[in-house]
Amino acid sequence: MRPEDIEALFTRDSGDYTFARWGRPLAPVVFGVQDETLGVIKGAVEAVCQLAGHEMAETDPELGSNFMWFFFSDWSELPEVPGLDRLVPDLAPLVQRLQAADANQYRIFRFDEAGAIKACFVFLRMDKHLSAVPAETLALSQTVQSILLWSDLAFGDRSPLAVAGETTVLRPDIAGLIRAAYDPVMPVCADDPSHALRLSARVQAAS
Repeated sequence: MRPEDIEALFTRDSGDYTFARWGRPLAPVVFGVQDETLGVIKGAVEAVCQLAGHEMAETDPELGSNFMWFFFSDWSELPEVPGLDRLVPDLAPLVQRLQAADANQYRIFRFDEAGAIKACFVFLRMDKHLSAVPAETLALSQTVQSILLWSDLAFGDRSPLAVAGETTVLRPDIAGLIRAAYDPVMPVCADDPSHALRLSARVQAAS
């Protein structure tokens, strides 16, 4: 990947370069699915963590679970979840905006004092479009989009996944970038575009 390609993946609509990775093990919990789907999601999280060289945990000492997935059929269900308004500030107006936009997914990140990701909340409204996506594909896609703080524009015109035969896999360029981002010598967060040059160098060195 060229440095400008990497820079674009972390440059937000506002023009700001914003990068962050997880600073603690991921402790996922999933609401609103059956047990077989739960296994698929945790398998995807484990696979992406192995790729990144990052850890998973049963619990987070501060939050209990720090990677929460919510599956539901209508955004109006969210304000009824006990305690969710304490985890997600301004939940009611957020739900109104998502309803107005007819959105079917949304992710919220929280950060620690060092700027690293300390929690992520994944909200998936299972409309006809998401319901048509195989569980393995949906789980992998959402995990990849949660393992780093990507730009809000990052995958608007091209998915981070690709199809190999009859199997959906992570694109090799995105896989290499995730590995480079979690290199121990790299910072947990960055707001200078020169960070993309360092990432590019790591990707090239590993290829």
